[in-house]
Amino acid sequence: MAQLSPNPSNLGSPYPYLRELKSEERGLYLIHLLLTCANHVATGSLESAEVALGQISQLSAPDGDTMQRIAAYFTEALAERIIKAWPGVHRALNATKIKIPSEETMVRSLFYEMFPFLKVAFVVTNQAILEAMEGEKMVHVIDLNASEPSQWIALLQALSGRAEGPPHLRITGIHQQREVLDRMSHKLVEEAERLDIPFQFNPIVVSGGLENLDPEKLRVKTGEALAISSVLQLHPFLASHKNPNSRLLQRQGTLGELLLDQKDNSFDSASSSSSPPIGSPSSSQGKMDWFLNVLWGLSPKVMVVTEQDSNHNGATLMERLLEALYSYAALFDCLESTVPRSSIERLKVEKMMFGEEIKNIVACEGGERKERHEKLEKWIHRIEMAGFVNLGLSYYGMLQGKGLLESYGCDGYRMKEENGCAVICWQDRPLYSVSSWRCRK
Repeated sequence: MAQLSPNPSNLGSPYPYLRELKSEERGLYLIHLLLTCANHVATGSLESAEVALGQISQLSAPDGDTMQRIAAYFTEALAERIIKAWPGVHRALNATKIKIPSEETMVRSLFYEMFPFLKVAFVVTNQAILEAMEGEKMVHVIDLNASEPSQWIALLQALSGRAEGPPHLRITGIHQQREVLDRMSHKLVEEAERLDIPFQFNPIVVSGGLENLDPEKLRVKTGEALAISSVLQLHPFLASHKNPNSRLLQRQGTLGELLLDQKDNSFDSASSSSSPPIGSPSSSQGKMDWFLNVLWGLSPKVMVVTEQDSNHNGATLMERLLEALYSYAALFDCLESTVPRSSIERLKVEKMMFGEEIKNIVACEGGERKERHEKLEKWIHRIEMAGFVNLGLSYYGMLQGKGLLESYGCDGYRMKEENGCAVICWQDRPLYSVSSWRCRK
């Protein structure tokens, strides 16, 4: 391994000896190179980082094995972080990039189909709602990311079988695209009519994310029992509005000095021990407190929260990159075990979803860094501090989730109970958590 260590004297060489590495050796060396490169980026050692990036590029491939594929996206993220130190160059390189909402919706749908994580979360969420709403005649469900109608079709079917008869069901669906909500409305109304269940769908279009949501539109009618479903929607509220690049625009220096300046300014209020007053628009803690307070103020009988169970919100680049390497290696390994390498759909999920998340975790800081995934214990503490009580998932809810995983036909998926919550794993690596809450009055 020593003779393969990055050496600035090899700058620009094709590194032909790297191609002779066997798969396992290549994987280990890619990890070594990625950590080495990240350390160079964090310390502003541009020449050494460039050498490491060149070597990684010789070994990585977006259509290779798990480690080759994941290395390709981490390499892109590290290069992006370097370029971001020159804001003008970065803007020029990205000037013609266009985000197409329909493509984002498409790739999220592919993720839903390829992995069991959201399917399990939906089953567990529905069971928690059914149990909380037993005997209620008017039920209102707020879906903070209403993109997948199959969850609520299953709930309609379950409610139709209640011994006391189905309740009047109202679903408030929140999404950034009107077309997505229209499709969901059509499918749910059609199913409700088939089942003869009194039903109303209330669409709310929110541009730019939930932090732009008008809480007044979430009014709960008198006599309604409320349930809230949050699937991967809370972690962006941990983002700070501070811009670590603001000082970069006002000073001159070498790229290495600019990278060091980025490092010095990367510690933001999301990880600070002291936070600004609650509700402050520049405070990550304030944004999270504000939103959880909005949800608490609605007095839900049950709120079910699904989040990534990973520690991607560390203060330093090295901390985040190491944790992200392990988590995304597990996700890429899931696909390696279940989907052919040549699958175009697999490549889309890896590039357009995982690749963009990796880039956000590694290359971005301040308010631009939205993918602030945290571990379940932190979410439990945060939600309890906001005035909620952990209900604990029922034995039957856990049983349903485990049964769905077992029926998926892949031995690598696991589900375990932790503090009354469900943790969905690949092998022994926790990846997603589902928890159930009620208001503490």
